[in-house]
Amino acid sequence: MQKVRVGVLGSGDVGKVLAAGFASLGHEVTIGSRDPGKLQEWASASARVSAGTFADAATFGDILVLATLGTGTLDAIRLAGVDAFDGKVVIDATNPLDFSKGMPPTLYVGTTDSLGEQVQRLIPKARVVKAFNTVGNAHMIHPQFPGGPPDMFLCGNDAEGKKIVSQICEAFGWGVADIGGIESSRYLEPMCMTWVLYGVLSSSWGHAFKLLRK
Repeated sequence: MQKVRVGVLGSGDVGKVLAAGFASLGHEVTIGSRDPGKLQEWASASARVSAGTFADAATFGDILVLATLGTGTLDAIRLAGVDAFDGKVVIDATNPLDFSKGMPPTLYVGTTDSLGEQVQRLIPKARVVKAFNTVGNAHMIHPQFPGGPPDMFLCGNDAEGKKIVSQICEAFGWGVADIGGIESSRYLEPMCMTWVLYGVLSSSWGHAFKLLRK
C-alpha cells in the first residue's frame, strides 16, 4: 500500500508495537497519549515516529488506530475530538476487558452490544474496522509460527475500509478472515477472551488463531 500518515491513540504495549510496525513499513506515525511526555524518549528512537496528545494523533493520521484500554477508549475519542475521525479508516484494536476482579478478566459488554459498535456509534462518519484484538502484542507484527502465518479476524461496515485494513494485515504478515459488519465485534471481543483464557491455563502466550480452509 502507498505510504500514509498514521495516528495511534494509546501509549501501552499495543500502541507502541503497532506504531513501530507502521514505521517499519515507511509510514509516518504520531502516537498519542493523555501524557505525551512519557512517550518522547521512546518515540525519539525512530525518525518516523513522533509523540503527542490524542488530538495530535487523530488530526495527524490518514489512518487511525485505537490501542487504548477498553475502559478508556470512548473517553480517548472524545478527548481527541469526534470530528477528527470523520471519513478516516479507524482500526479498533481494543477489547472491553474488566480486570476489577483480577485475572482472568471478564467482558463488561457483550452479547447484544460490543465496544466496536460503541466506537462506531460515537464516530459515525468514521470507517471503523475491528482488528488486532485477538492476539497479544508480541505477535502483532510479522508473526512466526510453525504452522504458517495465523489469520487476523476483522469486521466493519465499510468494504473499502476493510480492504485497506486487510492490506495492512497482509503487510504485517497475516492472513485475513472477514466476518462481516461491525456488529460482529460481539464475537471478536469474546474471541480475545478465548486467547486470554488459554494463555492463563497454559502459562504461555505464544499462540494465535488460524482459519483452516479447504
